Amino acid sequence: MERDRDLSAESTKSDLENVKVIEWEEFEQEIVRLWSLSSALSEAQEKKQSLQRKLESLIEVEAESLRRSNELEEMQQKLEARKMVMGNMSRHSMLAVENTKKKEEQLSIELRSLLVAGTSLSVARKRLEESNQLLSRDKGYVHLKNLQKMLRRRQQHMVSQVSLLYPVKFTMGPAQEQELESFPNTSRSGNSARFKPANQGTLTILGLHLTMLPFKMMSFFTDKKEVQKSATALGYVGHAVLLIASYLKVPLRYPLRLGGSHSYIIDHGPSIEPTSSDVSSYIVVSTDVKHVEFPLFLDGQDTTRAAYAVFLLNKDLEQLLNYIGVKSLGPRHVLANLKELVRTIQSVDYIDT
Repeated sequence: MERDRDLSAESTKSDLENVKVIEWEEFEQEIVRLWSLSSALSEAQEKKQSLQRKLESLIEVEAESLRRSNELEEMQQKLEARKMVMGNMSRHSMLAVENTKKKEEQLSIELRSLLVAGTSLSVARKRLEESNQLLSRDKGYVHLKNLQKMLRRRQQHMVSQVSLLYPVKFTMGPAQEQELESFPNTSRSGNSARFKPANQGTLTILGLHLTMLPFKMMSFFTDKKEVQKSATALGYVGHAVLLIASYLKVPLRYPLRLGGSHSYIIDHGPSIEPTSSDVSSYIVVSTDVKHVEFPLFLDGQDTTRAAYAVFLLNKDLEQLLNYIGVKSLGPRHVLANLKELVRTIQSVDYIDT
């Protein structure tokens, strides 16, 4: 308590010391000065309040502007994103329109092809109905058989011309030749035994022998004339096979590119290369999607490829023999198979079959 009294006494003493003493003459001036100061203070306070209100309003405006700026930026980002989406959708739409146009074109093409196919089908159906009507009659089957016989007689005539052009004969002695008629009649199933020449050289085509020896052993001492004769004989056989296949309407499995004594045979399947000079054994060592040509001659060629060409030529002969229902005489009998093919087509059984 005493301490508080001391403090109050000290403050009162300091207040008394700070008290300004004004003379009476100056009192009125001091009052006026104080009044002006009070008025200026009130005006300053009013200005302060006004400025404070303006500042608050400006702050609110700035905050609102900032908020709206942020909203505008967000809206711009959303707008850009929507523009990208619309661009992607537009591109997809353009692609879809192009695909639709392409599909419409394809469908129109397919529709036209279907219309053409339908027309062809209707025409074929009418022809089939007419054929069925013809066959359903009493003379329909007879007419068909007569047409077939006429066709086979025509084929026989054409094949006989081939046999006259390229006659295959059998050599009996050094100066004696006769047609090889020692083949017995063979059934289409191939069950009965047939004559097989012991030596391929006994058969000739236009007087030329076809020997397999040069295709097995080719050396410096090989007879060039014998090689040339064999190549010429193979050219004759190839031409005869091609003509007979065209008359029988049989597409050959191994087509021929004729060139006389420099003819080739084409293998459209995987390339089959023999690995040894033995003609009887062939092993697949390479495949190629493109067709391969094999020479039917030895001049400047590999003996293995030439031997394989002869093998393919005999395969064509086997194909034609199988087409008319006859079995091949073997892979080494090219001229014998050709002779058997011509003989079978020229037989009476071929027409009645």
